[in-house]
Amino acid sequence: MEKYLKMSLKNKTVVISGAARGIGRAIAIELAGEGANISFNFLKSDKDARELEKEIKNFGVNVKSFQTDIKDYNAVKSWVDNTIELFGGIDIVINNAGMIKDRALALMEPDDWHEVINTNLDGTFNLTRAAIVTFIKQKSGVVINITSVSGIVGLPRQTNYAASKAGIIGFTKSLAREVASYNIRVNAVAPGFIETDMLKDLKEEYKSQIMKQIPLNRLGRPEEVAKVVKFLVSDGARYITGQTIVVDGGMCMG
Repeated sequence: MEKYLKMSLKNKTVVISGAARGIGRAIAIELAGEGANISFNFLKSDKDARELEKEIKNFGVNVKSFQTDIKDYNAVKSWVDNTIELFGGIDIVINNAGMIKDRALALMEPDDWHEVINTNLDGTFNLTRAAIVTFIKQKSGVVINITSVSGIVGLPRQTNYAASKAGIIGFTKSLAREVASYNIRVNAVAPGFIETDMLKDLKEEYKSQIMKQIPLNRLGRPEEVAKVVKFLVSDGARYITGQTIVVDGGMCMG
């Protein structure tokens, strides 16, 4: 059984959306450290993307970034097709790209709603759809969708974000059942409050309120989410599919 419990991802190709910063960046570095080749997209963070490429090359693996709008299906398909041509195939898809536009529903404009849904939920469809036929043909593949505790418990002023992230959980369960017979696994990871750019502008008063809801009494780190993803894409998790793993310091327990 030991051969099935390997964490090594040597010679695997991973496609990650939104990896230039935050959780996506941590995931890319974590998986590259296990020997995976990395293909990732970015939209505006060109400098961050170049720096990530340099860091990943230090692991002796292949890496390529693509400036691609995750909301544009044809652009995403081109990114995936180019990755397959460049690396010889794909093995793992990680839907990480996301955004927030928090606002009370009474003040939320239609554009606030649609931009978040189109980025978070449509983006997950676009990348997964672009890769799934390849996975079905090769009868193997892993999909990891980064959702959020907001999609589980709901947080105020986040009806757009919570709806998109709850949709990703439903998407994960449905697709997991659909493709299990092709030896394709689909899981989700739901981070709580993690130290990323999304939280840097929060007022200290609000951060204090957040801490009171977290039994471990601290914010999470991107690397802690990345390690969970690393396990889920490894052979050690080969009997896990259709699940949402919460990484939130105990915030949502019960």
